Amino acid sequence: MKTKKNGAEKSLTGWKYYGQKRPDFALEPKDGQESVWDYPRPPAIEPESREVLVIFENKIIARSTNALKVKETGNPPAIYIPKADINSTYLKKSQGVTRCEWKGEAIFWNVVVDEKIIERAGWCYPQPNKEYTKIKSHLAFFPSKLYCYLNGEHVKPQPGNFYGGWVTKEIVGPIKGESDETYL
Repeated sequence: MKTKKNGAEKSLTGWKYYGQKRPDFALEPKDGQESVWDYPRPPAIEPESREVLVIFENKIIARSTNALKVKETGNPPAIYIPKADINSTYLKKSQGVTRCEWKGEAIFWNVVVDEKIIERAGWCYPQPNKEYTKIKSHLAFFPSKLYCYLNGEHVKPQPGNFYGGWVTKEIVGPIKGESDETYL
Protein backbone atom coordinates (compact mmCIF):
# COMPACT_ATOMS: atom_id res chain seq x y z
CA MET A 1 0.00 0.00 0.00
CA LYS A 2 1.33 3.46 -0.94
CA THR A 3 1.55 6.11 1.73
CA LYS A 4 0.64 9.70 0.99
CA LYS A 5 3.65 12.04 0.82
CA ASN A 6 3.97 15.80 1.11
CA GLY A 7 6.23 18.47 -0.41
CA ALA A 8 9.64 17.33 -1.59
CA GLU A 9 8.84 13.69 -0.80
CA LYS A 10 6.43 13.47 -3.74
CA SER A 11 7.44 12.61 -7.29
CA LEU A 12 5.56 12.29 -10.54
CA THR A 13 4.45 8.81 -11.49
CA GLY A 14 6.64 7.50 -14.26
CA TRP A 15 9.41 10.10 -13.95
CA LYS A 16 12.73 8.32 -13.60
CA TYR A 17 15.42 11.02 -13.86
CA TYR A 18 16.83 12.70 -10.78
CA GLY A 19 20.07 14.29 -11.99
CA GLN A 20 22.43 11.63 -10.63
CA LYS A 21 23.31 10.21 -14.06
CA ARG A 22 22.87 11.95 -17.40
CA PRO A 23 20.68 9.77 -19.67
CA ASP A 24 22.00 8.50 -23.02
CA PHE A 25 19.65 10.78 -24.99
CA ALA A 26 20.98 13.94 -23.29
CA LEU A 27 23.39 16.20 -25.15
CA GLU A 28 26.91 16.51 -23.80
CA PRO A 29 27.54 20.07 -22.58
CA LYS A 30 30.54 21.94 -23.97
CA ASP A 31 32.69 24.38 -21.97
CA GLY A 32 30.46 27.05 -20.45
CA GLN A 33 27.28 24.98 -20.93
CA GLU A 34 25.05 23.03 -18.54
CA SER A 35 22.91 19.99 -19.24
CA VAL A 36 19.41 20.19 -17.80
CA TRP A 37 19.83 16.46 -17.12
CA ASP A 38 22.53 17.20 -14.55
CA TYR A 39 20.12 19.32 -12.50
CA PRO A 40 18.70 17.64 -9.37
CA ARG A 41 15.24 16.44 -8.49
CA PRO A 42 13.86 17.75 -6.15
CA PRO A 43 14.91 21.15 -7.53
CA ALA A 44 17.82 23.19 -6.21
CA ILE A 45 17.84 26.95 -5.62
CA GLU A 46 20.95 28.96 -6.50
CA PRO A 47 21.71 32.68 -6.54
CA GLU A 48 21.63 34.39 -9.95
CA SER A 49 23.83 37.48 -9.83
CA ARG A 50 23.76 38.24 -13.56
CA GLU A 51 21.38 41.02 -14.54
CA VAL A 52 17.81 39.84 -15.07
CA LEU A 53 15.55 42.13 -17.08
CA VAL A 54 11.84 41.72 -17.87
CA ILE A 55 10.15 44.13 -20.32
CA PHE A 56 6.64 44.60 -21.70
CA GLU A 57 5.48 47.46 -23.93
CA ASN A 58 8.86 49.20 -23.51
CA LYS A 59 8.38 49.32 -19.73
CA ILE A 60 10.78 47.67 -17.30
CA ILE A 61 8.70 45.27 -15.27
CA ALA A 62 11.67 43.91 -13.34
CA ARG A 63 15.42 44.40 -13.13
CA SER A 64 17.63 42.54 -10.67
CA THR A 65 21.08 41.27 -9.87
CA ASN A 66 19.70 39.48 -6.80
CA ALA A 67 17.51 36.84 -8.43
CA LEU A 68 17.36 33.14 -7.66
CA LYS A 69 17.32 30.32 -10.18
CA VAL A 70 15.51 27.08 -9.57
CA LYS A 71 17.12 24.14 -11.37
CA GLU A 72 15.22 20.88 -11.85
CA THR A 73 16.05 17.80 -13.90
CA GLY A 74 15.04 18.20 -17.54
CA ASN A 75 14.04 21.88 -17.23
CA PRO A 76 15.97 25.05 -17.93
CA PRO A 77 16.20 27.25 -14.82
CA ALA A 78 13.20 29.29 -13.75
CA ILE A 79 14.32 32.73 -12.59
CA TYR A 80 12.73 34.15 -9.43
CA ILE A 81 13.09 37.91 -8.94
CA PRO A 82 12.79 39.60 -5.52
CA LYS A 83 9.62 41.66 -5.21
CA ALA A 84 11.79 44.66 -4.27
CA ASP A 85 13.23 44.55 -7.82
CA ILE A 86 9.84 44.42 -9.56
CA ASN A 87 7.74 47.43 -10.51
CA SER A 88 4.52 46.35 -8.81
CA THR A 89 2.64 49.18 -10.56
CA TYR A 90 2.38 46.83 -13.53
CA LEU A 91 1.19 43.77 -11.60
CA LYS A 92 -2.37 42.68 -10.90
CA LYS A 93 -3.20 39.42 -9.16
CA SER A 94 -4.78 36.86 -11.46
CA GLN A 95 -7.31 34.15 -10.78
CA GLY A 96 -6.48 30.52 -10.14
CA VAL A 97 -3.71 28.56 -8.49
CA THR A 98 -1.53 25.59 -9.36
CA ARG A 99 0.40 23.23 -7.18
CA CYS A 100 4.00 22.16 -7.52
CA GLU A 101 4.84 18.88 -5.88
CA TRP A 102 8.00 20.45 -4.43
CA LYS A 103 7.38 24.15 -3.92
CA GLY A 104 3.70 24.17 -2.96
CA GLU A 105 0.78 26.33 -4.14
CA ALA A 106 1.46 29.04 -6.71
CA ILE A 107 -0.62 32.09 -7.52
CA PHE A 108 -0.46 34.02 -10.80
CA TRP A 109 0.04 37.65 -11.74
CA ASN A 110 -1.08 39.57 -14.81
CA VAL A 111 1.16 42.27 -16.25
CA VAL A 112 -0.77 45.41 -17.17
CA VAL A 113 0.72 48.35 -19.07
CA ASP A 114 -1.72 51.06 -20.10
CA GLU A 115 -4.64 49.01 -21.42
CA LYS A 116 -2.60 45.99 -22.54
CA ILE A 117 -2.80 42.92 -20.34
CA ILE A 118 -0.73 39.76 -20.36
CA GLU A 119 -2.72 37.22 -18.39
CA ARG A 120 -0.82 34.95 -16.01
CA ALA A 121 2.52 36.41 -17.06
CA GLY A 122 4.15 35.48 -13.77
CA TRP A 123 3.74 33.39 -10.66
CA CYS A 124 4.91 33.16 -7.09
CA TYR A 125 4.68 30.94 -4.02
CA PRO A 126 3.31 33.06 -1.15
CA GLN A 127 3.66 30.16 1.33
CA PRO A 128 6.17 27.74 -0.21
CA ASN A 129 6.96 24.39 1.35
CA LYS A 130 9.71 24.71 3.97
CA GLU A 131 12.46 23.47 1.65
CA TYR A 132 11.75 26.41 -0.71
CA THR A 133 11.24 29.38 1.62
CA LYS A 134 14.07 31.23 -0.17
CA ILE A 135 11.68 31.98 -3.08
CA LYS A 136 8.93 33.31 -0.81
CA SER A 137 9.19 37.01 -1.70
CA HIS A 138 10.04 36.40 -5.35
CA LEU A 139 8.13 36.26 -8.64
CA ALA A 140 8.96 34.31 -11.78
CA PHE A 141 7.92 35.39 -15.27
CA PHE A 142 7.17 33.40 -18.43
CA PRO A 143 9.62 34.32 -21.21
CA SER A 144 6.96 33.08 -23.65
CA LYS A 145 4.79 36.08 -22.66
CA LEU A 146 7.29 38.88 -21.97
CA TYR A 147 10.71 40.00 -23.19
CA CYS A 148 13.16 38.46 -20.75
CA TYR A 149 16.92 38.92 -20.70
CA LEU A 150 19.70 37.30 -18.71
CA ASN A 151 22.98 39.22 -18.75
CA GLY A 152 21.86 40.95 -21.95
CA GLU A 153 20.93 37.72 -23.76
CA HIS A 154 17.33 37.53 -25.00
CA VAL A 155 15.93 34.42 -23.34
CA LYS A 156 14.01 31.79 -25.30
CA PRO A 157 10.96 30.25 -23.62
CA GLN A 158 10.92 26.64 -22.54
CA PRO A 159 8.83 24.64 -25.03
CA GLY A 160 5.41 23.39 -24.11
CA ASN A 161 3.33 26.50 -23.20
CA PHE A 162 3.17 25.28 -19.61
CA TYR A 163 6.70 25.63 -18.30
CA GLY A 164 8.49 28.82 -17.29
CA GLY A 165 12.14 27.89 -17.79
CA TRP A 166 14.59 30.39 -19.29
CA VAL A 167 16.56 28.90 -22.20
CA THR A 168 19.91 30.59 -22.84
CA LYS A 169 22.88 29.61 -25.00
CA GLU A 170 24.49 27.86 -22.02
CA ILE A 171 21.60 25.38 -21.62
CA VAL A 172 21.60 22.03 -23.46
CA GLY A 173 18.87 19.40 -23.44
CA PRO A 174 16.77 18.02 -24.85
CA ILE A 175 14.45 20.12 -22.74
CA LYS A 176 11.29 18.92 -21.03
CA GLY A 177 8.33 20.21 -23.03
CA GLU A 178 9.84 19.41 -26.43
CA SER A 179 8.62 15.81 -26.37
CA ASP A 180 7.98 14.61 -22.84
CA GLU A 181 7.19 11.02 -23.82
CA THR A 182 10.93 10.55 -24.50
CA TYR A 183 11.71 10.99 -20.82
CA LEU A 184 9.10 8.81 -19.18
